[in-house]
Amino acid sequence: MKKRNYLKGLRVLLAILFFVPILLFFVDFSGILPNNIHRLLHLQLMPAILGGMVGIVVFQFLLALVFGRIYCSTICPAGVFQDIINRLFCIGKKKKKGSRRFIYHKPMNRLRYVLLAITALTAIFGFSGLCLLLDPYSNFGRIMASLFRPVVMWGNNIFADLLMKIDNYSLFHVTISTVTVSGLIAAIVALLVFIVMTIFHGRLFCNTICPVGTLLSLFSRYSFFHITFDKETCTHCGNCEHTCKAEAIDSKNLTVDTSRCIDCFNCVSSCAKGGLQYRLQFSSKKQENTTANIKTAQALHSDQTATNSRRVFLATSTTVAASLPIISAIAKRGNRCGKGDGHWKNETPPSPLTPPGSISLQRFKDKCTGCQLCVVRCPSQVLRPTGLEYGLGYLLKPRLAYINSYCNYECTVCSDVCPTGAIKPLTVETKKTTQVGIATFFKGRCVVNTEEQDCGACAEHCPTQAVHMVPYKGTLTIPHVNPDLCIGCGGCESICPVRPMRAIIVKPNIQHKFVEKPKEEEIKEVEVDDFGF
Repeated sequence: MKKRNYLKGLRVLLAILFFVPILLFFVDFSGILPNNIHRLLHLQLMPAILGGMVGIVVFQFLLALVFGRIYCSTICPAGVFQDIINRLFCIGKKKKKGSRRFIYHKPMNRLRYVLLAITALTAIFGFSGLCLLLDPYSNFGRIMASLFRPVVMWGNNIFADLLMKIDNYSLFHVTISTVTVSGLIAAIVALLVFIVMTIFHGRLFCNTICPVGTLLSLFSRYSFFHITFDKETCTHCGNCEHTCKAEAIDSKNLTVDTSRCIDCFNCVSSCAKGGLQYRLQFSSKKQENTTANIKTAQALHSDQTATNSRRVFLATSTTVAASLPIISAIAKRGNRCGKGDGHWKNETPPSPLTPPGSISLQRFKDKCTGCQLCVVRCPSQVLRPTGLEYGLGYLLKPRLAYINSYCNYECTVCSDVCPTGAIKPLTVETKKTTQVGIATFFKGRCVVNTEEQDCGACAEHCPTQAVHMVPYKGTLTIPHVNPDLCIGCGGCESICPVRPMRAIIVKPNIQHKFVEKPKEEEIKEVEVDDFGF
């Protein structure tokens, strides 16, 4: 009979306390949850490193040094998500006698450390592409933002229609406008990689591909607390090895690879005799013996490992390769898109409009990992993940798109929730004077010029009075832009009725600038008598 495992229960409870708020924060489309929940995201290791949060980084390293890779099993949402996939895969399956879900495999140290080194070097030299692709939190964010959140919104719309039929208007329709083709492809690929690797080899992604897991393994292999065998009570039944989703337990040689162990404690609960214990261990001699046993086990299982590894990576590579033609098509379409003013041709990709607080395009490219949190939390829904239309260096990073809305004059949500510091926190007053771009007016497209009709919608929606109407023909007035007052909020562009090429377009600033805040008109107090005259 299995003993009650309090450690596993505690681990599951902590995982729920971290995972559920983060999940709800991503899928919340009505703004019910407070923005303070984003503080949980600051515990994610990769965003903390890119954001320069030294305290959080040191804390995570010390946590791994003392307790092992608890981060991977409790704090990391991608890790918990893989556990959910593993659990769902096991539902409805009967455990046959002698069946083996997992088995010890040789660690692919060369691959994992090379990937870590390349990721670190590219990040140091200002290229965050590998961080974007390999960061577990960012991949989780893209899955939630482009797949799960639209499903929740679609379900909300269905229930809203049903309730309207019985005169219940507690729910309302929402528009799914932040999902792009590139974001959807990236989310699907990430989800398939998680599913394939989890089904075949449990935490293979965490122990081989993920740079965060590899970095923590450098500390966890010397952790004070780790799982060890009790040779006196162990019966060599192999249950622990077959339940280890990290595939780090060799039941034949009674060794545990602490660099890959994620402290899920499944092995402890699977042992009816108490042959595995999570305890304090300082003995260096025992560590050396463990290392020797691991090397021996690696030699015994090398052939089988190679076969299984090739199978997994072949499946994963096939998944990724299948998406490449689609991505290439997006890139070609982006290269061909747009001819005329404000749009790029085949030679040089344009510059995107980066969110207020990003300071500059280059800084934003270096720090942003494309987690899509700012995209889903933007109340105006003006942030959209990009494809290859702005080059490979800006892939999946958010941009301001004034298609149906504009950047709210007094909103700082994106800068508040950004976990990497790519969008620097701004005050409302600073936001009002930050110039992300300048509106450019095209007289030849304006209805005042082409149809000789009054409009003035752009001027009416300009919060800084940068766009104002000036005399044109007879009684007609036409827009004029004052670049010294424009902040590039997109109020003018979003409201312009001209289609398909709008008469006023915001062109980006590579380096954000600051403008003077428009002077407010003084309100004179008027004295009135008792009769109101």
